[in-house]
Amino acid sequence: MKLKTRFGVWGMAAALCLCGATLFAQDDNGGGPGGPGGGPGGGPDPAQFQQYMMRQIRQSLNVTNDDEWSVIQPLVQKVMDLRREADMGMTGPGGPGGFGPQASAEQQALQKVINDKAPVEQIKDALAKYRAACKDRQARLEAAQASLKSVLTAKQEAQAVLLGLLR
Repeated sequence: MKLKTRFGVWGMAAALCLCGATLFAQDDNGGGPGGPGGGPGGGPDPAQFQQYMMRQIRQSLNVTNDDEWSVIQPLVQKVMDLRREADMGMTGPGGPGGFGPQASAEQQALQKVINDKAPVEQIKDALAKYRAACKDRQARLEAAQASLKSVLTAKQEAQAVLLGLLR
């Protein structure tokens, strides 16, 4: 799986930063809310955005062989999903009307005991459960990152670090 990267670090960083803006700026060809090129409410379609991100990552890792990509892509997807899950507790309130992903059950429970001005022991218990859940999510992310790293060349690994997939 020895491949050369085509883009410099700055070029790829710029491409990834601009990819979201590119999707937001696309004309939906009159499709309206939920129509072609747009998701519900006229925003970008998450599936299209996901496909675009995967194409950008594949290009950045310089994977030209479909068989090689069929091994790497699900590992990249798993890392991305687990990173999003691991970061849930650090994004603030989530869900409808909030910013970021839906809050975890542990995060919601912790917020509830705080809002309810629960006794200190209940707060400590909820905090311990929240921290344990965060550690579990982090451990699953690290395992997925190790799996991804195991199939990459040194150059691909370095690029994956720059993309934020690996540390």
